[in-house]
Amino acid sequence: MRPGTKQLCYVPQMAYDESLAQRIREALGTRRGVIEKKMFGGIAFMVDDKMACGVIKDDLMVRVGPEAHAAALSKPHVRPMDFAGRPMKGYVYVGPAGCRTVSAVKVWAERGAAHVATLPDKPKRPARKKAR
Repeated sequence: MRPGTKQLCYVPQMAYDESLAQRIREALGTRRGVIEKKMFGGIAFMVDDKMACGVIKDDLMVRVGPEAHAAALSKPHVRPMDFAGRPMKGYVYVGPAGCRTVSAVKVWAERGAAHVATLPDKPKRPARKKAR
């Protein structure tokens, strides 16, 4: 580097907490029908094709359902999910202090999985026709 010049250094920002994602993987264990999808700038864990939980930045996102929303908010480290500035009823964020261990994450991941198990299956989309 030449004298008198500044060094610009690009440090990539972590889109989501990968160690939290790993704790979710461990918490969900060998459960069937679990897939991961990158979305919302984070990662979502789908159970039988329905989003159960995920990671956005350093928060655990959990789909608890509208009926369990108020009860979930009464737990420590939990706040409403306000993705894009709009609160989403039935979804909560669990802050980093509430999901430090696999056992803490397992409680929330199981809540999300239990809720999506009550939801009806999504209708299958018809296959798209290929353009000529």
